[in-house]
Amino acid sequence: MGHGYQGGRLDLPFTGICTFARKPHVPDWTALDCDVAILGAPFDAGTQWRAGARFGPRAVREASTLFSFGHAGAYDHEDDATYLGEDVRIFDMGDADIVHTDTIKSHANIRAGVEAALAAGALPVVIGGDHSVNIPCIEAFEGQAPFHILQIDAHLDFVDERHGVTRGHGNPMRRAAEKPVVSGLTQVGIRNVSSTAREGYEDARRMGSDILSVRQARRIGPGGVAARIPQGVPVYITLDIDAFCPSIAPGTGTPSHGGFLYYEVLELLQHVARAHPVVGIDLVEIAPDHDPAGSTAILGAQVLMNLLGFIFHARAAA
Repeated sequence: MGHGYQGGRLDLPFTGICTFARKPHVPDWTALDCDVAILGAPFDAGTQWRAGARFGPRAVREASTLFSFGHAGAYDHEDDATYLGEDVRIFDMGDADIVHTDTIKSHANIRAGVEAALAAGALPVVIGGDHSVNIPCIEAFEGQAPFHILQIDAHLDFVDERHGVTRGHGNPMRRAAEKPVVSGLTQVGIRNVSSTAREGYEDARRMGSDILSVRQARRIGPGGVAARIPQGVPVYITLDIDAFCPSIAPGTGTPSHGGFLYYEVLELLQHVARAHPVVGIDLVEIAPDHDPAGSTAILGAQVLMNLLGFIFHARAAA
């Protein structure tokens, strides 16, 4: 018997195997013929406090079944638009192989997955894992056309080195800024006592970063934040779930009060998707065991689904 609406089965969200948005699982990374390739990166050995983000990809996949819209896509009455119809082909690659305690091998396996997605011409979407997984994601773009990074996060993540550690979850934006393929960074949501010392902020600005707190972003609004990104350049989006207020996203390792609410981030992403080609996405630091309600994973899945809808709606309109 077939699955989904075409085969006559109801196929409710709580039934079946949890791929992202109930899309096809393609474990053969040489056979990716799709528009979007979802890769899990369940690595959390880069954390400096609470671990648990290794369970993020599984939790986000399960939550995403709530937003698997069937073949017709999802109609949004506010935008009068249907998002993620059957014309957008999304495959789930499964997870990169994580070798416990071995950051170098684990990161190399994540990089290989992103490289496979790029080789197939697909948009790589990586679900972490802690924020260190962004490092191999950006390294996978070596030799590609330059792009700008939009980081939405509570923390600057611009530590150069700490006790010999250069690939933890406090380092990714520093590693990214060093790459010739990264033309600049816009870092939004940065607030409170952070993991980066003052010299990290000075280094970030010297290396081309534009840094905005939540309050600064609210003053100029989502459109104003998006307008600070250089016009027309390709953008890679890295979204740390702790950018959101822990009142709505408690399931994370390093919560920071005073964060964004849902529509503030959603509207920023919609502005960016309309104005820029989006070349890659990662969503990190969802640690579901710290959130018994499961709302953090649902938030992550909902943001990802909407962002993908915005991106491909903008591509179709171009």
